[in-house]
Amino acid sequence: EVTGWLQECMPPLPCDQSEHDRLSAFLGGRPLWLAAGTVADEEPEILRAHRQVSRLSHRLLLVLLPDDPERGARLAGHLVSEGWAVALRSEGDLPVDDAQIYIADKPDEFGLWYRLAPLSFMGASLVRGPGRDPFEAASLGSAVLSGPNVQGFRDAYERLGIAQAAKLVRNADQLAKAVEALLAPHHAAAMAHAAWELASRGAEVTDRLIDLVITSLDDRGL
Repeated sequence: EVTGWLQECMPPLPCDQSEHDRLSAFLGGRPLWLAAGTVADEEPEILRAHRQVSRLSHRLLLVLLPDDPERGARLAGHLVSEGWAVALRSEGDLPVDDAQIYIADKPDEFGLWYRLAPLSFMGASLVRGPGRDPFEAASLGSAVLSGPNVQGFRDAYERLGIAQAAKLVRNADQLAKAVEALLAPHHAAAMAHAAWELASRGAEVTDRLIDLVITSLDDRGL
């Protein structure tokens, strides 16, 4: 029996559905993109890209989810000093219309934001690695961008790249161009769908293998 790829896979990251619905209603279709699991030394490049794209899309919101939630308040203070309008999730702030950056610094909310954001930049990848698992976002319907330093997940990114389901960028200018292109809903949807299909095929193969193993054990009375 010939199947597709047998790949390591994980269940979708959890999400508080009531909070998802509340934030989705509040955002009301506002354009946004997510930078997930960012590290401090790549954040200036991410912010430079956001500033470039914001010149063309004035309501664009960057949801910045740092690698360590404890950095949230300090990061917010730094960004305010640079002139950004910032809202901080751990303080109970909401991403109001005049907020340019929403720091999502509550723990264990990756699943929430991957579901809300049509486009996710996977952090820890632009300046240094090892990157983040792209299927975290892809399996939840978010288009995937990443820096080149994805040593920990190179095979996954290669397969997504072949399927035109993810895009690697090397600097702020390339990131800005990619975000700008994917703000067109049909572009982001096409990439996200290709990524979801690839993630789903891997899950189907794993499920098929498990079914065969269980059937074989049952046949032997084990």
